[in-house]
Amino acid sequence: MAGALIPHFANDVGAERIFVGVKEFNCMGARAPFDHPHIYLDMGQDNQILCPYCSTLYIYDPRLKADESDPKNSLVSDAA
Repeated sequence: MAGALIPHFANDVGAERIFVGVKEFNCMGARAPFDHPHIYLDMGQDNQILCPYCSTLYIYDPRLKADESDPKNSLVSDAA
């Protein structure tokens, strides 16, 4: 993903799993002020990864675009 912005995802709804259309991203827990350190996660060859801070399970879904997630609105457009 060199040269591209790394998307940030937040789990404001407390979902156990979030389906995403990318394999490299930052998890921030929930949106500020309830966020945890924004941690870079890379699934590599796998199709899922667990955030070590908030235990959200992220699952890659190739049907989703890079700016989509399920539940919707998990992508943070103005991550700091």
